[in-house]
Amino acid sequence: MAQKKFRLGDLQLRILRVLWDKQAASVQEVHEALEGRRLAYTTVATMLRKMEQRGLVGHRLEQRRFIYFPRISQSQVVRSATADFLDRLFQGSLSAAVCHLLETRDLTREELEELERLIAQRKREMEGGCDGTSSENQAD
Repeated sequence: MAQKKFRLGDLQLRILRVLWDKQAASVQEVHEALEGRRLAYTTVATMLRKMEQRGLVGHRLEQRRFIYFPRISQSQVVRSATADFLDRLFQGSLSAAVCHLLETRDLTREELEELERLIAQRKREMEGGCDGTSSENQAD
C-alpha cells in the first residue's frame, strides 16, 4: 500500500505541533499557543477547518465549542516530508542527501559518532535480531 503524502505549509505544521503537544485544543488555545506570529483568531479557525477537510485534524463539540485533535501522527508527517524531500531534491537517494548534509553542515565529533552508531545499529537490524526478524517487519 502506498504511503499517504502530506504536503503541509508552515502554519499547518505549527498548528499540528500544538495539537500533538496538547492532544486536543480549542481554536482559542491553538491561537494562544501560536503567540510568536501575529495571526488573527479567524485565520486559525479557517485553517483548522481547511485542515479538517483534508483529514489532518478532526473535532468534537464540547460545551458549544469545537475541540480539535490531530488525525495524523507526527511520525506520519515526518516520514512523508522526508520521502518528499529525498524524492524532489535528491531523486530518492538517501546517500546523496546524507553526503550533501555532511558537506554543508558543521558537525561535532559527537554527532558523527552518533551517526556511526545509528548506521551500525541499522545494519544489525537488517541482519536480523535474536528472533530472526528485521525492524521493517515489526509494527510501527
